[in-house]
Formats: sequence, structure tokens, C-alpha cells
Amino acid sequence: MRKNNVLRDLIDAGKPTIGTHLFTQWPGMVEVVGHTGVMDYIEFSGQYAPYDLFSLENFGRAIDIFEHMSSLMKLDQEPRTYLAERAIGSGIQNVLFADIRTVADAKEGVSAVRPETPDVGGRGGVASTRDTGYVYPASYTMDDYINSLNGAVVAIMVEKKPCVDNLEEILSVGGIDMVQFGPGDYSMSIGKYPSDPEVKTAEKYTIETCLKMGIRPRAEISGWEEAKPYIDMGVLDFCIGSDVNTVYSYCLEQGEQMAKAVGR
Repeated sequence: MRKNNVLRDLIDAGKPTIGTHLFTQWPGMVEVVGHTGVMDYIEFSGQYAPYDLFSLENFGRAIDIFEHMSSLMKLDQEPRTYLAERAIGSGIQNVLFADIRTVADAKEGVSAVRPETPDVGGRGGVASTRDTGYVYPASYTMDDYINSLNGAVVAIMVEKKPCVDNLEEILSVGGIDMVQFGPGDYSMSIGKYPSDPEVKTAEKYTIETCLKMGIRPRAEISGWEEAKPYIDMGVLDFCIGSDVNTVYSYCLEQGEQMAKAVGR
């Protein structure tokens, strides 16, 4: 079983991180990304894409081919504990909880990941799952397992008005490592469009609050050219593009140009 967590190591070292989103669970796509050698992790956007427990394990196996890369899974808002356990049990070391609204939501997410030990008090227990080698091989001890749960990166989405309204209290919950602002959901929650200035103000407030409280804010961008304003604010973490958007953009551009070439 893999013992290093690239995303955690980079965060603890204060270094930037670069990831990308995949909606597909095909292990071949994981290998394509891994062979580039430049992505630190892949986020499987499980809130949006179909998957089963077998495909999660195969995703985890493909990640393990690459020592320079780890993974993260974006989870639906319910059932948080079950989904977090299944993701981590499959070998996806880090999780992103969607639709956080309250302190209780944040506590539930962190608790679902952390080990149930006297000093930590999480709800993660010993499991015969892929991350432990199914049968607890001698090379993977109880201490290894506890360390892996304590080392899992816990990220949350700040994308609902109640979350932004109570952001400092929510971020004060111990164990949150990273925050991602979600302009689409936030704009819906306030009855406006993502282009509204109020949404950008909320994003700026979220980033500044995270930095003030020592939590890493992450920016989702479609291309590296969009990174500079965030870098200027002090953001170190970026997740760039997705497989579905890349295919869509390619087909749109190439199809339009090809249609012009053949006179359609």
C-alpha cells in the first residue's frame, strides 16, 4: 500500500500545487495525465460523474503508478461519511466536500476522514479495504493507517450563502486544509448570476479569509493564463481544466473551422 501523499507533502512544505479534473473513471485517462509528469494530483469530480466502487479502486490503482501524483475526490453533500470512507478506502487519499453550509457540516466532513483515536476523535475506523491492502500486510501497520488518515487533505467547497456568512467560524473547525470557492452555486444561492460583482466580492473575501486563517485557498481555472490575479493575492493552489471541457472546446473549435473549410 502506498504511504506517501503528494498533495499533503506539498502543502506541508508550503509549495504550490497543480491539479486537473477528470469526470471519467477510465484508468487510461489517469495514465495519460500521469505521463505528462506535471500534475501533482487528479481530482475525480465524483459529484458530477457516474462511478461504482470497482471503478474507484481501479482509479486508485492507476494513480499509484505515478510516485509524483496523488488524487482527490469531490463528494456529494450526502452521505458524506459513507462517500469519504469509500473514496479513501479505494486509495483516493484526499477528499473535497461539496455544499458545506454550517459548522456542523464542516465538523462532519473532517470527522469522517480522521481516525477514531483518543487524541483525534474522528470516526475513521480500521477497514479491510484497498488502502490497507485488504488483509493488513505486515508492511502496513496500524500506525501507518492512522498516519494516512491524519495526513489526508480535507478540502471544502465554499459555495453557499450561509457558508460565506459564517466563514470564519466554519474555517475554525480543526482539520480543514484547503478551500475552493464555487461561483456557480454561490450565485444561485443569492439569486444572481456568476458574473454579478457580488459573487467576485465573495470569492475575494473567501480567499483573503483563508489566507488570514492559515488555510490554503484553491482556484479553479480553465487555463494557466487565468492564474495571475490569484497568484497576486497569494494563492498557491490551482486546479486547471477538465477532460469534458477540453473535449468540448476541441470539438467546438475544430468542428466550426472544418465546417467553414467544407463550405457548410
